[in-house]
Amino acid sequence: MNRGLFAIALGLLPALAGAAEPLSPDQLLQRIRSERAAEVSAMQSREQAFIAERGERAQLLASARAALNAQTAEAERLKAEFDRQEAELAEQEKLLAQRSGHLGELFGVVRQSAGDVAGQWQDSLLNAQYPQRIEQLEALAESRALPSAADLDGYWMLLLEDLAASGRVERLQLPVVAADGTRSEQPVLRVGTFSAYGEDAFLRYDADAGELLAPKRQPSGSAQIEDYLQADAALASLPIDPSRGTLLAQLQRQPELWDRLQQGGLVGWVIVALGLFGLLLAAWRLLFLGRIAGRVSQQMRDLSVPRDDNPLGRVIGVLGPKPQLSDLETLELKLDEAILQETPPLEQGQGLLKLLCAVAPLLGLLGTVTGMIVTFQAITQGGGGDSRMMADGISQALVTTVQGLVVAIPLLFLHTLLASRSKGLIQLLEQQSAGLIALHLSGAPRRD
Repeated sequence: MNRGLFAIALGLLPALAGAAEPLSPDQLLQRIRSERAAEVSAMQSREQAFIAERGERAQLLASARAALNAQTAEAERLKAEFDRQEAELAEQEKLLAQRSGHLGELFGVVRQSAGDVAGQWQDSLLNAQYPQRIEQLEALAESRALPSAADLDGYWMLLLEDLAASGRVERLQLPVVAADGTRSEQPVLRVGTFSAYGEDAFLRYDADAGELLAPKRQPSGSAQIEDYLQADAALASLPIDPSRGTLLAQLQRQPELWDRLQQGGLVGWVIVALGLFGLLLAAWRLLFLGRIAGRVSQQMRDLSVPRDDNPLGRVIGVLGPKPQLSDLETLELKLDEAILQETPPLEQGQGLLKLLCAVAPLLGLLGTVTGMIVTFQAITQGGGGDSRMMADGISQALVTTVQGLVVAIPLLFLHTLLASRSKGLIQLLEQQSAGLIALHLSGAPRRD
C-alpha cells in the first residue's frame, strides 16, 4: 500500500512541479486519496471480470472433458467392432477357402494357361487385327482375384477366335509402316497366322511396335501376290513364310554386298582395287589378243603379201621377196629374232596378272591376321562377354579371306586363258616360219 502511494506521489511530482500554483499538504493528500479510490475501484472491476471469465473457462473445460470421454468411449466401441469384424473376416476367408477347394486350383490353372497363351501369341500376326487380346490375357494371368464367369467366357472366346482366324485368308484394312517410316492404312492380305502381304510387299509383324512393317529387303516372289489377287480359279499359288516372320526378319539382318565390302576394312578395299585392276588388265589383253588373232587369220589367207599390222606379216617380211637360201642358218636366226621380237607384246601383262593372283590371297591373310588382332583386343578389354565387340574383328578376319580368294580365282583363270592364247599365237608364228623355210628350200610355191 505504501509502495503504491509512493509511486503515485512520484508520478504527480512533475505535474505539481509544473503547476502554476503550489498545492498545500491537505490538498495534495486529498488528491492522492481520490486517485487511490479510483484505482481501487478499477482493480475491483478487473477482479470481478476475471472471476466471471474463470467461471466460463471452467464450464468450457468441463464440456471439453465430457466430449473427450464420449470420443474415447466411441473409439473403444469402434475398436471392439473392428476386432470383431476382423475375426469374422478371417472366419469367412477360411470358410471361402474350404468351400472353393479344387475350384481355386482350377482358377490357378486358368491363370497359368492365360499367361502361357499370351507368351505364345506375343509375336502372332493376328495381333495386328486383334490388338486388345494380349492385354486381356495378361490381365487374366496377373489377376489375384478369382476370375468371374464373364472372364472365363471371354478367355474361351479368345481361343475360339484365334482358332477360326488362323484358318482364314482375309482381305483387311490395317495400318502399315512403310520402309521409309510413313504410316498409312492399306489393304492387307492375311494368310492365317503365317504371312501378310501389302499392296506390293511382304509384311512382317513387329511385336514391340504392335504394327505391320514393310521391310526394306523383300524376298523373291512378290509378283505372285498380284497374280493370286487377280486369279479367278478356286486354287492359286501364293508364297508363304512357314516360320511366321522369322525368315523375313533374318533377311533384314543379312548384310548386302556393300556391307560385306565395308566389313573388310582397309585391307578389303585394297583387295577390291587390285581385283578391279586385274579384271581391266585381263579384259584389255583379251581384246588385244583377239584383235591380233583376227589380223593373223587374215594374213593366213594371203601369205604372199605380208602386212605390218600383225606379227605373222612382220615375221614373213623378214624373209623378203627373194631370200638367200644359201645361208640357211642366217635365215633361221632372222626368223627366230623376229619371233622373239613379237613375243613380248603378246605376253605383256601376264606377269603382272600372275602377281595379282598371288598377292590377293596374301592380302586376305593379312586382313585375317589384322581382324584376329582386333578380336583379341576386344576380348582383352571387354572380357569376351559381349559378342558385338568382337564382331568387327571377326568380320574383317573372314571377309578379307573371302575377298582374296574371290579375286585370285578369276584372275588365275584369266591368266591361264591369256597365256594359252598368247602361246597359241607364238606357236603359230614358229610353225609358219618353219613352214616358210621348208617351202623356200624345196622351191615349191606358197600355199594360202
